Amino acid sequence: MEISYKWLSQFIELPESPDEVGKRLTATGLEVEGIEKIESVPGGLEGVVIGEVLTCERHPDADKLSLTTVDAGTSQPLSIVCGAPNVAAGQKVVVALVGATLHPTHGEPFVIKKAKIRGAASEGMICAEDEIGLGTSHAGVMVLTTDLPNGTPAARYFNLEPDYRITIGLTPNRADAASHLGVARDLKAALNRPLTWPSVDAFQVQNADLTLDVRVEAPEACPRYCGLTITGLSVGESPDWLKQRLLAIGLTPINNVVDVTNYVNHELGQPLHAFDADQIKGGAVIVKTLPASTTFVTLDGVERKLSETDLMICHADGPMCIAGVFGGQQSGVTDTTTKIFLESAYFSPASVRKTSQFHGLKTDASFRFERGTDPNMPPFALRRAALLIQEVAGGVISSDIVDLYPQPISDFTIPVRYRNVDRLIGIRIDRAEIHRILASLDIRLSELTEEGFTALVPPYRVDVTREADVIEEILRIYGVDNVPLSAHLGADSLSEFPETDSDQLQFRIGQLLAANGFYETITNSMTRPAYHEAIRSGLPGEDVVLLNPLSEELSVMRQTLLFSTLETLVYNLNRRQKDLKIFEFGKVYHKREGKYIEQMRFSLALTGNAQAESWQQQGMAVTYHDLAAAVQRVLRTLRIRTYDTQPADTTLFQYGLTYLVNKKPVVSLGLVHPKLTKLVDLKQPVFYADFDWKALVRMYSSKAVFEEVPRFPEVRRDLSLVLDKAVTFEQISRLANQTERKLLRSVNIFDVYEGENLGAEKKSYSVSFILQDPAQTLNDTVIDKTMQRLMTAFERDLGAVIRK
Repeated sequence: MEISYKWLSQFIELPESPDEVGKRLTATGLEVEGIEKIESVPGGLEGVVIGEVLTCERHPDADKLSLTTVDAGTSQPLSIVCGAPNVAAGQKVVVALVGATLHPTHGEPFVIKKAKIRGAASEGMICAEDEIGLGTSHAGVMVLTTDLPNGTPAARYFNLEPDYRITIGLTPNRADAASHLGVARDLKAALNRPLTWPSVDAFQVQNADLTLDVRVEAPEACPRYCGLTITGLSVGESPDWLKQRLLAIGLTPINNVVDVTNYVNHELGQPLHAFDADQIKGGAVIVKTLPASTTFVTLDGVERKLSETDLMICHADGPMCIAGVFGGQQSGVTDTTTKIFLESAYFSPASVRKTSQFHGLKTDASFRFERGTDPNMPPFALRRAALLIQEVAGGVISSDIVDLYPQPISDFTIPVRYRNVDRLIGIRIDRAEIHRILASLDIRLSELTEEGFTALVPPYRVDVTREADVIEEILRIYGVDNVPLSAHLGADSLSEFPETDSDQLQFRIGQLLAANGFYETITNSMTRPAYHEAIRSGLPGEDVVLLNPLSEELSVMRQTLLFSTLETLVYNLNRRQKDLKIFEFGKVYHKREGKYIEQMRFSLALTGNAQAESWQQQGMAVTYHDLAAAVQRVLRTLRIRTYDTQPADTTLFQYGLTYLVNKKPVVSLGLVHPKLTKLVDLKQPVFYADFDWKALVRMYSSKAVFEEVPRFPEVRRDLSLVLDKAVTFEQISRLANQTERKLLRSVNIFDVYEGENLGAEKKSYSVSFILQDPAQTLNDTVIDKTMQRLMTAFERDLGAVIRK
């Protein structure tokens, strides 16, 4: 948001520099992001002052030159050679001092230097209007009529002092500060200085020549609607002062009537709209909604189809304006307009926000309305704008103010206890200072006791609705920097803050996967209800349904990343990208027992070929084991090396596994069930893994244990085990590690065989065992005893037959 320093000075006296004002605003919570100097003319007449010609005589060696002495406010009068025919003693003139850079109307800028002209010293320049960029005349020096003292900057005389554009990073909750008045309110409280409002005392209704029938048929979307008419005005260019104010905050002047509405919007924070009264058919202004798909052409010439919830300003035959958002092409003010209906209203923030998002329109008006304007401001802003329009465009006020406000909006009533003020701020602030701060913020106090009071907060402060909000107001004006830090400063929290930086860990896993050929995706959190219905039995809770969905296709929040992933694969497959490896970090949402739950998940997906076809070898399709290898690589990076497994949920997977750590599932992986890929029209197999990212982060430890590389050789021994088909390799590995904890380094399966000669429901595993002692070389006796213990355990616990 842009604020003009000079404009701000109209509301509150500001002897402070723009930089000092910026620091005070930042301290109150209105963070100043930048301050830019705005010059009315190039150079801003820097180094140019008002002077007085003390003496003037002809140059002895040049008929057209004069030798003058000039009092320019310096310690000694200046000797200046002047070539203007009209220069004379006693004149007040414009003097450019040595070192000043002048920007003439025509030609390049030049610097004033000390010089000798025909042997005479010249210590400056007496200027004509074209030489300082204020006109085109070069007939003679500018002769001024002024009582300003010599040495006064010329910019002050010409009212060309530079302005400063203050850029404020306005947070969404501070809608009250979206104007010069709003910013001045904060300065009033912070500087303990009075505020000066613009006067509307001169407002008066001059006749009743143009009275309209104004009605509000949707009061829930338009709680307050005001308006009046002005006739006999003349639309044209705005005066310089008005254009300079708008240009200072980055707005382009349009015409005097529209410029006034923009001026009042940025001055008071109250958007207004002017309608050409000749275009209001039937003499009626009606605030209502229209049927869905009604067409309407806005000021930008675009034909738009309305929704049934769009609030419209209409005449007797149709719409004129999208309320609080954008005007219509037919009813706007033009060069031929002579009478207007001027609107000032309070529209429901929810209504304006919904319409603005639906049409993709963001305007200065919608910016303020959708955050919440002051419901008490419309009549005052209307009077202010009417007087300004009369000043710049003429005309007479031709109707009483219509003010439709059936249910006035009350102040917020908030009980506040001093003990909570002291507790949250950390120090005891004098009670009288608390009262002063709140009063300066227009927060009235009632029911004052020794324990506290009731704060009556004006409705324009939409961000102050709780006791903590009132206390925050006290603190930001009192000044956070004024709260001393205790020597024993500490903090308590109900939350646990893990040492692990989740973002850094996510970045690390992303780098790992990218290095292994995966691409990261970011997808929409909204999805189709039909997807959830297909896997309802496997979902953790109820759907989170959007109150205002953009479409039926995107009306619920996703409970799984699966379908977002499948849609991404389909999108790429349709563009002939068939070999895909992708991953995503994203949130999922569900509702359980009336509570909304948000969780962070992490997914992997593979489809197509794991290895492209080449002259050396054929293409190889991805398999479950490619996915499992990627999953295990992620787990190893997170230092999770031991886990149990169980079959994955068949709602999602045709086959697969779920890995559990401490009996809690951390990842499920497998082949996505064909009925689910069919839902998104995906015609090739997809292998998918779904991680519980929060659980993984919680289990991760940054601590590492380092061991010396063993100096003694390892030994390999192989066994062939005939087992029931139900026995998994994980059971073999776990039993082996439980049986031999000291020497066993790893277990690996290198062959699986099934055949009739083994018997029904039997299979054979060929398993290798790596043994190593870090302290000595293994001998045959130790190796044989170790292998015998393993074989005994396999026979006893797994029913294995050892093939020898």
